[in-house]
Amino acid sequence: MSTEQSTPWWRDAVIYQIYPRSFADSDGDGIGDLPGITARLDHLADLGVDAVWLSPFYPSPQADAGYDVADYRDVDPLFGRLADFDALVARAHELGIRVIVDLVPNHTSDEHPWFRAALAAGPGSPERDRYCFRDEPNEWPSIFGGSAWTQVPDGQWYLHLFDVRQPDLNWNNPEVRAEFEDVLRFWLDRGVDGFRVDVAHGLIKTWEPSHHVTPPPPAVPDGPEPMWDQDGVHEIYRSWRRVVDAYPDDRILVAEAWVDPIERMARYVRPDEMHQAFNFAYLLAPWSAAELRKVVDASLAACRVVGAPTTWVLSNHDVVRHPSRFGYADGHIPRNGIGPRDPQPDEELGLRRGRAATLLMLGLPGAAYLYQGEELGLPEHSTLPDEARQDPTWVRSGHTAVGRDGCRVPIPWSPGGPSYGFGPGERSWLPQPPSWERYARDVQRGVKTSTFELYREALRLRRVYRLGAGDLAWWPEAGPEVVAFRNGELLVVANLGATVATLPAGARVVLASGELDADGRVPTDTTVWATL
Repeated sequence: MSTEQSTPWWRDAVIYQIYPRSFADSDGDGIGDLPGITARLDHLADLGVDAVWLSPFYPSPQADAGYDVADYRDVDPLFGRLADFDALVARAHELGIRVIVDLVPNHTSDEHPWFRAALAAGPGSPERDRYCFRDEPNEWPSIFGGSAWTQVPDGQWYLHLFDVRQPDLNWNNPEVRAEFEDVLRFWLDRGVDGFRVDVAHGLIKTWEPSHHVTPPPPAVPDGPEPMWDQDGVHEIYRSWRRVVDAYPDDRILVAEAWVDPIERMARYVRPDEMHQAFNFAYLLAPWSAAELRKVVDASLAACRVVGAPTTWVLSNHDVVRHPSRFGYADGHIPRNGIGPRDPQPDEELGLRRGRAATLLMLGLPGAAYLYQGEELGLPEHSTLPDEARQDPTWVRSGHTAVGRDGCRVPIPWSPGGPSYGFGPGERSWLPQPPSWERYARDVQRGVKTSTFELYREALRLRRVYRLGAGDLAWWPEAGPEVVAFRNGELLVVANLGATVATLPAGARVVLASGELDADGRVPTDTTVWATL
C-alpha cells in the first residue's frame, strides 16, 4: 500500500460501497457477512476499484440495519468476528484494495451501554449528559417520521433525529469527543484506510441552554437549520484530521453531509478537515443536460476553492438505484422508494440511461463512488411485497413511504438457485425478484456488451487516460441537449436529447455505453468516450 505516487490515492479513486447484509452470505443464514465479502474480493479486483467502503458491521440490534451501533469496537456475530474483519483487510490489501469503514457518531443504539447507564442514572447525571435529554421536547421532527423526541419513565425526553432506538449523542460533552477519537485509533490500528462519517452535518445542535427547550427560532434564510450543518462540527473534524494524519499511507475521512448549497458542503473538505464529501447535488440531479452541466460546474468550482477533489456518485444504500430513477420517460424522480402500487419505471429505458450516466460520471475529474450491484445494471426491486419491508421509514411514516429496502436487496452472483449465488442456503433477508437472474455476475462476465464488462473497461480506461486526475473543458459545439467535454486526451459526449449527436471529424470511439448509429453518430441516452 505504498504512498509513493505523485497524487494522493483518494483524489481520483474509485470507491465501491459494500452493504454487508446484501453482498455475499458465507454461512447460509440469508444475511451477508464478512467472510462472504472476503471470498468475493477477487470480483472487485477484477472490476478495478481502488477501495471498498463497508456499511456498518458493528454489534447492533439492527433496528436500522446496523446504523444503530451498540459497540463501536467489535463485529456483530451476524457478520462474523474481529478475526474475520482482520482477514478481510489483509486480503483486500493483498489485492491492492483499500478499506474504508462506516462510522456513526451522531447517535448510538438504545442498547449501547452508555444509553442504558443514562436511563438508570436519572436526570442531571453525567451519564445523561452524554445524550440529548431535556425536560420538555421541542417541535423537531424525526427524519424517519413523527417526533424526534421520546419520553422516558422519569419524565425526561431524549432526542432521536432518526429512529426512536437511535438516541442522539451530546457532542458538547468532552467525554463523547474523546471516546470517538479513541474509536478512530482502534480501527486505524487494525489497518483501515479511512472512515465514511454518517450524518456528518448533524453532530452539533443549537438550542436554548436550558433543560426547558422552546421551539427553535426560524432558520436564517438560506442558512442551516438548528440541528444540521452547525459551525461547531468543523472543530470536531479538525481534531479527527489530526488523528488520521498521525498514521501513514494517506488514511482518509469522508463526509456524508446533506447540506445545501454546495458551497457549504465544500467547507467539510477544507485542507485541515475531511478529504472528501459526497456530492449529493450530483446524485439528485435529473436526467437533463442543462441541470447536469450546472451541477458539474458548481461542484468543481466549490471544491477548487478549498483545494479538494470533487466526488461523483449515482447510487447508494439510501436512494433508489439510478437505472430505476432514470427509468421514467416523463422525468418523474422517485424520492422515497418505489413500491408495487407506484408508477413503475421502464426497465429497458432505465438501463440504457443508467449505463450512459455511469460513463458520463466516470469521465469526470475527481473521485467516484459505486454502489454494489450497479456494475451489473441492477434496477430497484420496485415490487417488493409490503410484508417483507424492514426499513424503519416504512413503519414510522405510517406506511406512506416505502423506504430504502428496494435498493438493499441481496445481489445476484450466478443464475439459478434460490438466492442466485448470494449464499449457500435458500434464504435471503430480502426476497430477490425473479427478473434478477439475467443480471447475475456470472451471466455477464466475458460478455462484451454486458453492463459488467462496460464498467470493467471504463475503469481500465479511466486509469489509462488518468481521467480522475484530469481537468474539464466544455465542448459546447455538441448542442444544448448534450453534455460534452474534454478531459485530457478524451472527449466525453453524453446525448440526453431526442435526436442523434454528431462526433467531431477524426474522433475515434474507445468506449460507448450503447450501440452507435451505422454512421457513428451518438443515439439518444448514450455516452461515448473518444480520442481526437
